[in-house]
Parts: sequence; structure tokens; C-alpha cells
Amino acid sequence: MSKSLLFIPDISGFTEFIQTTEVEHSQHVISELLEVLIEANTEELQLAEVEGDALFFFKEEIPSLEKLLAQVETMFTAFYSHLKLLEENRICPCHACATAPNLQLKIIITGGELQFITVQNNRKPFGSMVIEAHRLLKNSVDSNNYVLMSKEITKFLGLPDNYQSRLYDFKKGKDEYDGKQLNYIYSIIEKKELKLKPFSQAKKIKLDQPPSLYFTKEFPISATDLLTTITSFAIRGEWVEGVDRFEYNEQEVNRLGTEHVCVINNKHFDFITVTKEGKPGQIVYGELTTTPAPVDELYQFFIISPISNNSCKLEIEIYWKAKSIVKKIMIQMVAKRSLYKSTETAINNLFTLVLKRAIQII
Repeated sequence: MSKSLLFIPDISGFTEFIQTTEVEHSQHVISELLEVLIEANTEELQLAEVEGDALFFFKEEIPSLEKLLAQVETMFTAFYSHLKLLEENRICPCHACATAPNLQLKIIITGGELQFITVQNNRKPFGSMVIEAHRLLKNSVDSNNYVLMSKEITKFLGLPDNYQSRLYDFKKGKDEYDGKQLNYIYSIIEKKELKLKPFSQAKKIKLDQPPSLYFTKEFPISATDLLTTITSFAIRGEWVEGVDRFEYNEQEVNRLGTEHVCVINNKHFDFITVTKEGKPGQIVYGELTTTPAPVDELYQFFIISPISNNSCKLEIEIYWKAKSIVKKIMIQMVAKRSLYKSTETAINNLFTLVLKRAIQII
């Protein structure tokens, strides 16, 4: 029987992250990171299971040492590149979004003769090798950011116990499980040695004009909770009237650069999340669209100022830009009045929704 590979990327700090952070956003963060790791699979590894915070890959052949080490580096690079994007482009001050950059990654690799079991027509790895791989997740390595390879796989690959390179510095390790000693080598991964992928960092919008429309209202809810309510496209339709649907990535945390589509009477209006400078303590969330006529650019900013732990003030500023005189006249005659009415209705609906949810919690 030919040798097979088991490859398990595991997000370190997952349990504490989930238990001590806002559930919805923590789920989105973990989901995004798992997707990133799956997309970073360059060796055509087969995904057997998603195990909460980990991915269980296998392959019925073992890649070369060079390819396997490259695969490890690719996954670490993708993982930390995405965490950097979350850190730099986040708008949400919740604990989940704020502490996501603290998450780390470990990868367990082993190999040998692999057995399989078929469940509901799904063929999956089975047997002692699978048990061993999962045991190796619970090891005595004094780090949460490393790659670990079993002795069996390193012998097959011809990888020396003390192998060193720019990224790797392997050391010996061993642990005892149920009276059996398992030997392995591991290398702590230094993030500074990874060449993180560049990403587009959204800049804060600067507007040299007063808002075209302005609204304000106090809400009996914390500033963070109000931001979560406003930025959740899943419930946007409960307080914004006249919209057929909102199209967005359900598995993504709303952050700077996030895109969504507002569909009204089968017309698609494209929006992107932006922000601008606010006063100390304020939360500023904004959206930009260039699609609705007659404006060329339309900005809507939600500025949330905490009053107490359970109350805050919401200010809405709306700005628009129109290049032609005709468009400016159309805005003053028709669009401004319509936008004022729809925004005022939306604020009142949002207030009603917040009260309704507060009563349900009580």
C-alpha cells in the first residue's frame, strides 16, 4: 500500500476567541480564515472535514519535501495576510474584530498507510493514522504558531531533524499518548519571515463641504451594538424600506472596502464601506455609491457617540457630489426631498427595531 499524507491546519486560540467575543463576528472571522486556508491549498489536498477551528486534509500520495514545505509557507502567508487585512481595514470595535489579529496557526503533518471508511457515499480517512494525527495536535510545543511533522513523515521525506532555512528551524520533540511515545520535529514560524500579500487599504474620506442632509437621534443601546445593527445587511431590510433585497457576502465581516448591492425595482445600486475622521470616542461607519442618478457620488455616514454603557447618539450625515448643473438642479428639485424622507423613515424604523429587540432580550 502506498504512503498517504494527513495535513491539519488548526487555528490556535479559537476556543478562547469564540467564548470571550461577540458570537456572530467571531464566527465570521473564523469562517473567513478557514476559507483563506482552503484557497491556499496548492497541492490539491483533499478536504475530509472542517473540524470547527481546523481543516482535515489528506492526499493519497506524499508530495516532495520542497513542495510540502512550500505548501506550509503558503498557508501561513495567506493566514497572516488575511489577519493583517482584518486589522488594517476593520471598522467594528467589538472584541471579536479587535482581537482577531491575536489568532495563530499550527499545522500538523503525518503520513503512512491510510485506511478509509465510506459514510453516506463520502470516503474519508479512518484508523490509527488519523488518531495519531489528532493526538499530535495536543503536544508540548511551547508555542501556538508552528508546523509539526511526525517522525514517520520526516523519514519518508528525508528531512533532517535539525533542518534550517530562512523560515524553518526544526527541533526534536516527543510526547507520550496512552503509553506510546510519538516522536516529531517542529519549527516555530516567525511572522516577520513571511512575505505577506499586499492588499488595498481603504483611506479615510475627506470632504471639504458641510453635509447636504443631517439627522440625529439618541438610542437606548450601546454604541457597539448599534453599529452591529446598522452594519448587518441581514437585518437591513427590517428598517430600510423600499428595498427588494441586499446582496452581500454572508460569511464576511463588514469592513472598509466591503461591497454590497442594494436592489430596488430590479435596479442594482453598488455600495462600498468607507469611513472618515471622527471625534475621539466616536465610531464612524460610512457607505459610498456612485450608481444612483442624478448624483455622481453619494456618501452616507453613521456617526455613533457613546452616552453611557446602554445609550448612544446617532448622527447621520449625507453628502453628494454632482458635476453638471442639470444634475444639481434635479437633486434640489426631486432627489433631496425623497432622500430626506426615506432617511428619516429609516431612522425611526431603526429606533423601533432597537426597542423591539431590547424588549425581547428582557
